[in-house]
Amino acid sequence: MNKESLDSDLWVDRYGDLLYRYTLVRVNDPDAAQEIVQVTLLAALEANKSFEGRSSEKSWLFGILKHKILDHYRRLKKHKTFDLLPEDDTDPFDYQPDGHWKSLPIDWKLDPEKAAENTQLVRALAGCMDKLPEKFRRIFVLKEIEGLSSDKICNEFNVKPTNLWVILHRARNQLKKCLEIHWVNKV
Repeated sequence: MNKESLDSDLWVDRYGDLLYRYTLVRVNDPDAAQEIVQVTLLAALEANKSFEGRSSEKSWLFGILKHKILDHYRRLKKHKTFDLLPEDDTDPFDYQPDGHWKSLPIDWKLDPEKAAENTQLVRALAGCMDKLPEKFRRIFVLKEIEGLSSDKICNEFNVKPTNLWVILHRARNQLKKCLEIHWVNKV
């Protein structure tokens, strides 16, 4: 798309819902998601003249949105402190004294490509992510969905790499256990 074909008047109609849904998954707060999208569109409008056309209009807007989501987390970090350790220090898997699991994980027997298209799985995953403690959800989304590097997450949340690994491990295990209850057993 070239610079002349940018049409900021149509951004909300073309991309508003996509931008909002993308943001909502990442911040889990409808009001914050709406505000971030508005700030994104305003920033894009202000930067409209600097658009060089090296990417599509949609990609350009999503690039701005990703930065605004990170800005949102930075603001939260300044105004809100939270302990990155879980409330209870238990692992979702029960281990035997010798270190082996008491019960093996369920074999999901699914094709990853088909699973990605499964709307029931998507709904179950969203519900399970909502059940994660906020600190786990934030870090999990930044790492696994946004693809942010571990170094950036550690700097952003002021945690050591080993603590980050533990948080991600526990988040994944909690999601796995939740999905086994709310999706795998119902399929």
